[in-house]
Amino acid sequence: MFKKDILKWVGLAFISLTYTACSVPALVQRNANTIVPASYNNSQDTVNTAKLRWKDFFTDPNLTALIDTALQHNQELNITLQEIQIARNEIRARKGEYMPFVGIKAGAGLDKVARFTNIGAMEANTEIKPEKEMPEPLPDFLIGAYATWEVDIWNKLHNAKRSAISRYLASVEGRNFMITNLISEIANSYFELLALDNQLAIVKQNIEIQSNALQIVKLQKESTRVTELAVRRFQAQVLNTQSLQYDIQQRITETENRINFLVGRYPQPVIRSTQNFENLVPSTIQAGIPAQLLFNRPDIKQAELNLAAAKLDVKVAKARFYPSLGISAGIGYQAFNPTYLLKPESLLYTLAGDLAAPLVNRNAIKSVYITANAQQIQAVYNYERAILNANMEVANQLAKIGNLEKSYSLKSQEVEALTQSVAISNTLFTSARADYMEVLMTQRDALESRFDLVETKMQQMNAVVNIYRALGGGWN
Repeated sequence: MFKKDILKWVGLAFISLTYTACSVPALVQRNANTIVPASYNNSQDTVNTAKLRWKDFFTDPNLTALIDTALQHNQELNITLQEIQIARNEIRARKGEYMPFVGIKAGAGLDKVARFTNIGAMEANTEIKPEKEMPEPLPDFLIGAYATWEVDIWNKLHNAKRSAISRYLASVEGRNFMITNLISEIANSYFELLALDNQLAIVKQNIEIQSNALQIVKLQKESTRVTELAVRRFQAQVLNTQSLQYDIQQRITETENRINFLVGRYPQPVIRSTQNFENLVPSTIQAGIPAQLLFNRPDIKQAELNLAAAKLDVKVAKARFYPSLGISAGIGYQAFNPTYLLKPESLLYTLAGDLAAPLVNRNAIKSVYITANAQQIQAVYNYERAILNANMEVANQLAKIGNLEKSYSLKSQEVEALTQSVAISNTLFTSARADYMEVLMTQRDALESRFDLVETKMQQMNAVVNIYRALGGGWN
C-alpha cells in the first residue's frame, strides 16, 4: 500500500512536469545584428587614437590637472560609483539564494489543553500513575538548528546570479562612458575658455585702434575736414566695441563656473594656458576601423552586457513554469522540562522534500515571462542603436575635422586681407581719399573676421576632443 502511494505521487509530479514544460508561451527572440562597415574612408589602417590614455592625448598641464580633479570630486561620477556598489551587492544577494539557508532557533512556551476537547478527554481517560502524570499546564522548551534549500534543477537561481553579474559589469561600463563624457566636456569647456580669452584680447586691441581713430576724426573735425556726424559714428563704434568686452567677460565667468561644477568645487578662477589660442595645433587623429568601436566604446559594451542580462532574465522567467524542488531539515532538542532538554531522549530531527509546480492561474508568471522577453528585444534594439550611433558620431566628426581645416585656412586669408584693409582705409581716410563709412565698415568686418577665426579654431579643437570621445577614448 505504501509503495502504491509513492508511485501515485511520483506519477502526479511527472504529469505536472510534463504539463508545465509543454505549456510555456512560445515567444520569438530577436538576435542582435552586429554587422558594421568595413572602414570609414576605404582605409584599413587599424591604428586607433582611442588607445591613447587621456593624459597622453591632452598635453596641456592645466587641462590634465582639471580632469584629474574631476575624476576624484565630480558628484555625478561619485553617484555612479555607488550605483556600481549596489549592483555588486545584488550579485551577493543572488548568489545567496541558491545556497542553503541555515539558522538557529530557541523557544519556550506553555500549553494548557482544554478538558472538553478530544485531546483533553484522551488525557483524562489515560491511566497514568500519580507520580507519572504530565504537568498541567504543559511547558515546552526548544533549541535547535534548521536549514532550507531550493535545488536549482533548472538553473533559475544561477541564471539570476549571472544576470546580476552582467548588470554589474554594465554599470562599470556606464561609469567608463561617464568618464569619457566628463573628460570631453571639461576639455571642450577649457578650449572655449581659451577662445574667449583670445576674443577678449582682440576686443581690447580693437578698442585701442578705434580710440586712436576717434582722436584723429576729432582733430579732422576741428580742421573742418569732417563733420560732427563722423565723430559721433566713430564714437558709437568705440562704445559698441567696449560693450562687447563685458559680454565676453560674462561668458568667461559662466564657462569658468561650468568647469568648476564639473570638477566639484565652488566658483573660483580657472588656471589656464596663456599661449596664443590661434597658435594651437589640433592633434592628428587615427580613426582605425569601425569594428574597433565594439571594444573601445563603453556605451556599446554596456548595451551588450545589458542584452546578455536580459536574455538570462528570460531564462529565469521561463524556469518559473517548471516544478521547484525544496529540501528542509532540522535538528535540536525539545522537552517540557529544562532539565531534560539536553538528554538523548529529547533529540529531534526532521528531513523533508517537496516538489511544487504551478498548474492553475499562472497569469502572474506568464506576464513576467512576456515582459522579460519584451525587455530582451528592447535590449537588442538598444544595442544596435548604440553601434549605429557610434558610427554616425565618428563619421560626422571625421568630416567636420576635414571641413574645418579647409575653412580655417580660408578664414586666415580673410583676416589677413581685412587687417591690411584697415591700415589702407585709415591711410586713405587721413588723406581724404576715403569716406569715414568705409573706415568704419572695414574695422567692423576685420573684427568679425578675427572673431570667426577664433570660433573656427575652437570648433577645430572641439572636433578633436569629440572624435577622441566618439572613438571610445578617455576611460582607459
